[in-house]
Amino acid sequence: MTDKMEWQGQVGTSWARQWQRTDRSFTPLTERLVARILEFGDVRRIADIGCGAGELSIKIADARRDANVLGLDISADLVSAASERASGSPNLKFAVADASVWQDPSFIPDLYVSRHGVMFFDDPVAAFANLATSAADNAQMVFSCFRAPSENAWATKIAALVPSAPSGDPHAPGPFAFADPERVKRILSAAGWTDVAFEPVDFDYVAGSGEDPVADALDFFGHIGPAARAIRMLEGEARTAFLGRLGELAEAHLHGGAVRFPAAAWIVTAHKN
Repeated sequence: MTDKMEWQGQVGTSWARQWQRTDRSFTPLTERLVARILEFGDVRRIADIGCGAGELSIKIADARRDANVLGLDISADLVSAASERASGSPNLKFAVADASVWQDPSFIPDLYVSRHGVMFFDDPVAAFANLATSAADNAQMVFSCFRAPSENAWATKIAALVPSAPSGDPHAPGPFAFADPERVKRILSAAGWTDVAFEPVDFDYVAGSGEDPVADALDFFGHIGPAARAIRMLEGEARTAFLGRLGELAEAHLHGGAVRFPAAAWIVTAHKN
């Protein structure tokens, strides 16, 4: 589980500092998501939910100069990183805001987008209902989210290395909260969204590259994802042993000069009812 307070604190800070690596890990998915977003026709106000360090917002604003883009995130550190990256983009701005309660009468979105930013709502039905209320008539939405953990080796293989890793609630706010399409349909339908559709996307999650991809992957895992929490909690021999197993896992996934793991996502589209 990754909750709101974590994103406002240490998790958000880590992602802000590691934005080059987190962007790299999602590159193939981002390319497909952007292409899908650009298929939407006459849109003038686009809101990026959980915009993180801003990559998706920046790419959309660059491609759609005729549209105004607003990136929203609850992490001040991530919004700061996004704003710095996007300086000079006249049709793009960022704001620290909780999308589950955000409303701005001066910015009525006709399109919501998100790259893996919508799975962390404490009350997803209420959050998506608020987004519908805040949107223009006939507004549309497109976002990505992970499919099942069993289809995402980067998560399951690392979790298998963690001593006594708790299974937890699969529907709790976190990376895999929206893995079940039927649950997502129920949430969106209850919140006032219709025509919900799912496109599966398989991609390589790149964890390490450069001169020493394995060392790069280990450093990345030390800051981002399920391994980072375990490294912080473990001490002494247990920590050393875990890092050794993590290094072996990275070595086993070194292909073509990069540490790559199979990853699987949904691209979800919906229409305001």
